[in-house]
Amino acid sequence: MGLIYTIANQKGGVGKTTTTINLGAFLAYYGKNILLVDIDPQANATSSLGIDKNNISGGTYEVILDEKNIRDYILRNPKLKLSILPASPDLAGAEIELVNEVGRESLLKRKLLPIADEFDYILVDCPPSLGLLTLNGLVSAVNGILIPVQCEYLAMEGLGQLVTTIERVRRVISPDLIIRGVILTMFDTRTNLANDVVVEVRKYFQEKVFETIVPRSVRLAEAPSYGVPISLYSPGSIGANAYQELAKELLLGDGHTLPAV
Repeated sequence: MGLIYTIANQKGGVGKTTTTINLGAFLAYYGKNILLVDIDPQANATSSLGIDKNNISGGTYEVILDEKNIRDYILRNPKLKLSILPASPDLAGAEIELVNEVGRESLLKRKLLPIADEFDYILVDCPPSLGLLTLNGLVSAVNGILIPVQCEYLAMEGLGQLVTTIERVRRVISPDLIIRGVILTMFDTRTNLANDVVVEVRKYFQEKVFETIVPRSVRLAEAPSYGVPISLYSPGSIGANAYQELAKELLLGDGHTLPAV
């Protein structure tokens, strides 16, 4: 069965979607079959791949709440070897509708498990909140959670709340839930504060923190407006190099060997 990771942090602007898209793209670059799952009503992962959320037949909402066949809504990009279950506009109302659903916290997981053997990696991109959609993402994280942490002071403040939520989900719903790794993002070499955050995050999470640090990069910020990952928009840039190294680190940590590319 493929590995299912959820990219989560209730703070916005820390690089969740950027990490989902670009880590997925470089995992695909190394020959892996990748599915991205967009459960953010803002649909940033969807639009980052050049998909108009208003011009699709459906996506995550229809799969989770309308009990539709997930395979009917997966969009495939043969050029990138990357697939996505997009977010449709209806997802904006999902938080309210999920309240009355039986087993509401496990609806997404029940949809992903039957197709997990069709992909090497499934990456779930969560909204910047700790609501029911994110809860579905956490419960779906069969192989762990990836937490992007921006290298700024305010990004540290919400980490305790996220860790508490993860521990609660582990205790009540998913006893095997783990933090697979913490990814340091938007590192600015010009500031001492960024280095201080790196030290504090490594002190708290220890071996859970990936060695690769993603720098702040204009190219990474520009790529979504062109509807492609950084691997196509600006290969060889510092942002592309960082996510390529992160993909290698994840693959090696998961027991894969790196193919010659």
